[in-house]
Amino acid sequence: MERVRVNWRLKALLPVVFVLLAGLLLFTVATVPFEDPQRHTVLVVAVGGAVVICMVSLGVLASLIHRPMTELKEKVGLVGKGNLDVAVSFDRRNDEIGDLGRNFNQMTQQLRESRREIETMHRTEMSRAEHLATLGELATGLAHEIRNPLAGIAGVIEIIGRDLPPTSPAREMVKDVRMEINQINRILTDLLETARPHPPRMMRSDLNTTVEHAVMLARQQVLSQPIRIELRQSPGLPEVEHDSDKIHQVLLNLLLNAVQAIDGEGAVLVEIGSRDGCARVAVSDTGRGLSAEQLSQIFRPFYTTRKNGTGLGLSLARRIVEDHHGRIGVTSEAGKGSTFEVLLPFSAAAEPVETA
Repeated sequence: MERVRVNWRLKALLPVVFVLLAGLLLFTVATVPFEDPQRHTVLVVAVGGAVVICMVSLGVLASLIHRPMTELKEKVGLVGKGNLDVAVSFDRRNDEIGDLGRNFNQMTQQLRESRREIETMHRTEMSRAEHLATLGELATGLAHEIRNPLAGIAGVIEIIGRDLPPTSPAREMVKDVRMEINQINRILTDLLETARPHPPRMMRSDLNTTVEHAVMLARQQVLSQPIRIELRQSPGLPEVEHDSDKIHQVLLNLLLNAVQAIDGEGAVLVEIGSRDGCARVAVSDTGRGLSAEQLSQIFRPFYTTRKNGTGLGLSLARRIVEDHHGRIGVTSEAGKGSTFEVLLPFSAAAEPVETA
């Protein structure tokens, strides 16, 4: 049922009228005898006086309250339509209405400043997006142009390697060349994946298996180093709907980064579990850690803390995780290591995980 709307003037005057009439009636009853014919005259005068007082009160209320409220209502309507270049004129009053006006004007000023900042950030981000799009197109073209001759070089190296005598010292050089070719291929693959990403192929499967495969490959990389990689699985974890190849790529990237962050002896711990209704994979290392400045830039494309890094791995990892409606974050302290955390919804239809 719709509530009856009562005008504020009526609400304000009713108590005044009631008090005036009640006071005058009591005064009349107390001072004028009931049988006195002047009683009617006194009552008429009293009622007339009450009406005059109410009219004067209404005029005062209209001047002090109604006009500022009407102006405020109009200005709020303009703000609701997007016009922030408004201000009320009663902000100099030294009362509660003046406080309301000052607060309103301060609010619109803050909204104007915020809008200007948002517009500036939007223009900056659009310019940056266009710049990255151009770089992406350039990178895609270069990657294709480089891959063809690179395949030819790899074929020639294989032939040279087979023709060399077993005792030739050049065999070690051929091995190094093969490794460099593979590194170039990985960089080109990351460039192509960044420039032209493919949607994930979602399937429900055991996340423990995906993580275990990534850990096995990472352990092969550290066989000759004093670094141990420990895996703590979660056998009771429900199956997670994910693209195992892409999540494998994310975790392997995190593991290799963790290994490269360790100077000398150290350890990497991979933990699987759940948090906030999501599957959780955490990769912690005992390496150099990251500074506050590095933490704020770590997921930006082409930003790297390594001399031979491309700066594409973590930005690509974040995009893959976000394509799964998940979230990736990092906590670190310089000199004490870092922890990267990946949260993935159990179902692809789940709402995206909010950024902390």
